[in-house]
Amino acid sequence: MAGPLAGIHIIEFAGIGPGPFCGMMLADQGATVTVLHRPGKAPDPRLALSRSRQLVEVDLKSPQGIEAARELVKNADGLIEGFRPGVMERLGLGPDILLEDNPQLVYGRMTGWGQYGPLAAAAGHDINYISISGALHAFGRAGEKPTPPVNMVGDFGGGGMMLALGMVSALLHAKTGGKGQVVDCAMTDGSAALMAMIFDFHNIGQWQDDRGVNLLDTGAHFYDTYETADGKFVSIGSIEPQFYAQLRQVAGLADDEDFDAQMDPRKWSSLKEKLTALFKTKTRSQWCELMEGTDICFAPVLSLTEAKQHPHNVARETFVDVDGMMQPAPAPRYSVTVPDRPRRPG
Repeated sequence: MAGPLAGIHIIEFAGIGPGPFCGMMLADQGATVTVLHRPGKAPDPRLALSRSRQLVEVDLKSPQGIEAARELVKNADGLIEGFRPGVMERLGLGPDILLEDNPQLVYGRMTGWGQYGPLAAAAGHDINYISISGALHAFGRAGEKPTPPVNMVGDFGGGGMMLALGMVSALLHAKTGGKGQVVDCAMTDGSAALMAMIFDFHNIGQWQDDRGVNLLDTGAHFYDTYETADGKFVSIGSIEPQFYAQLRQVAGLADDEDFDAQMDPRKWSSLKEKLTALFKTKTRSQWCELMEGTDICFAPVLSLTEAKQHPHNVARETFVDVDGMMQPAPAPRYSVTVPDRPRRPG
């Protein structure tokens, strides 16, 4: 594999969600990632979360399987596991044993609640982890119940992506004269970290502790989505005065004095009603012709199918064909250590 992590070998214990996402991220950057899976339970080769891996069948319920896994880890740079706390220890594959075998090993642990704390042993899912971090409370419209942002904030942003960062950071430490260590990645911690700016705003009095009434949470009329005449949607984010002025100019609102009160929250509701009516006067494609590519901060809200076909995504190859399946391409991009294109696991 080519890429900035070429030469790094990771052992991934098969799982679901954030663990495989972390493995995908590392493999996308050029690491050699070997997935140890149960007999007859190989990861689905069609899925992006399975791509670019080596697959090895290991029965962790047998002494021979445990020994085989231990031998593989002895020669690895890192390990990813997403079991509940204590499972790896009961298997005889806990960090104390494996770090004694391989003192440079980076032992990555992916859980929802973390390796310790009152909830560490409890079951949970993304929706629960982002609930106690304060994140879920912030997602939704005024007067409505919290809306989970699918699995973006807990599983993938606060979980898999955060573990990938932790793995690379600890690998860098180990490769520059340090020792191996455990990376305890909890989705509660990670989703809280993703909310850092919002907590900042709240701490300095610039964010109300209610949904849908603030600058970036659909409270403001100039930062929201709007339905168009054909039942589709567009998004605007005209925060800065010059961008807001261009929105008014192109939308025919330059002479409407009500829109002068851009930053007055008391006016946001009535101004949103006006924009709601306005955007319904044209189709999404008509609004794209007027606004897309300008400094209004505008974009059409595309479906999963449409996103693959948008000219900007096509030009950047944001989606790539992997054995007949269109998948999101590896990100970010590199000028020198360009990774290989993703491939099916095998």
